[in-house]
Amino acid sequence: MQEKLPLKRLGSLTCLQAVIIGFIFYLIASYADKSPAHIPQYTLLTILGILLVGFSDIALMVMLGQLFPIRSKKFKYLRRLLTYLSSIAIYLILRPVFAYFSHKNWSFWETGSLLAFIGSGIVINTLITLLHDSVLLYEHKMNSELELSRLKTANAEAMNLALKQQIHPHFLFNALNTLKALYHKDTHVADDYIVHMANFLRSSIYHRSSNVSRLKDEIIFSNDYLEMQRIRFGKALDCTIDLPAETLEKYFLPSFSLQPLLENAIKHNNFTQEAPLRITISQRDDRLLISNNIQCKKMKVQSTNYGLANLAERYRLWSGDQIIILEDQNIFSVSIKLLENEHSNH
Repeated sequence: MQEKLPLKRLGSLTCLQAVIIGFIFYLIASYADKSPAHIPQYTLLTILGILLVGFSDIALMVMLGQLFPIRSKKFKYLRRLLTYLSSIAIYLILRPVFAYFSHKNWSFWETGSLLAFIGSGIVINTLITLLHDSVLLYEHKMNSELELSRLKTANAEAMNLALKQQIHPHFLFNALNTLKALYHKDTHVADDYIVHMANFLRSSIYHRSSNVSRLKDEIIFSNDYLEMQRIRFGKALDCTIDLPAETLEKYFLPSFSLQPLLENAIKHNNFTQEAPLRITISQRDDRLLISNNIQCKKMKVQSTNYGLANLAERYRLWSGDQIIILEDQNIFSVSIKLLENEHSNH
């Protein structure tokens, strides 16, 4: 990203520095000089000299910035050389004006006066360039932080998309296996299953580029998944969603947050119509709580790590928050923070 010169800030600080140095000069000259009649003119000339040096430095930076990058060595070296030459030239031009107001005869080759004005040009230019360098350094730091923030955001979005894409093959593999089994048992039920699967996939494609979804949309999206599972398991699966309408409209979640949690509960528990799996989605303060009763399968289920680990990583990338997992002898729960803004990137 090509840096731009903060011309407005440079100009404002140059004017401020000129006024401050002029005021200091006026105080010192008034204290030291017994006849201060010419001090106001000297003060104005001092301010004028500082302004000319400051704005000549800015003009040189603009011209050099068109030829070289601002952070390049050529820009720095040429700027130093040219600004010192221009500041000395400015003070030598102002030298006869100072002599005019002091009503003194002067000669260009008068050694003391010549060295004094050359020294003044060097000193003032040093002060000006130090001020301008601090502004450029601050601007460079701000640009670097902004670029770093953009890169972090782009990286988080890319990783988030990659993690979301892992969900689809995993879901399709399970869904197609289920569909195959249903067609061997009841084609009408299998047709209903296909309808909900199509709705689920349509919604997932529609929200594919979204990092964050409204909670209401996430619930609608998850309902199609739940209907597919109810077709498979019937009354053995009981899911209760207890969320106020205000919460559904107000809050957001990272996209595809709920479906992996529902799938995780179904995958790792054994349940029947006599002992159903009960899943509850509710609100606890500013967090969404997804809990289920534990009825672990006797045979250990092989895990592909697409569930909680996937969600935890995506949630960390986009919201900066951690999911909270709690488990006791009877209840397994996952708590995720509700986001109050669709741009809730930490």
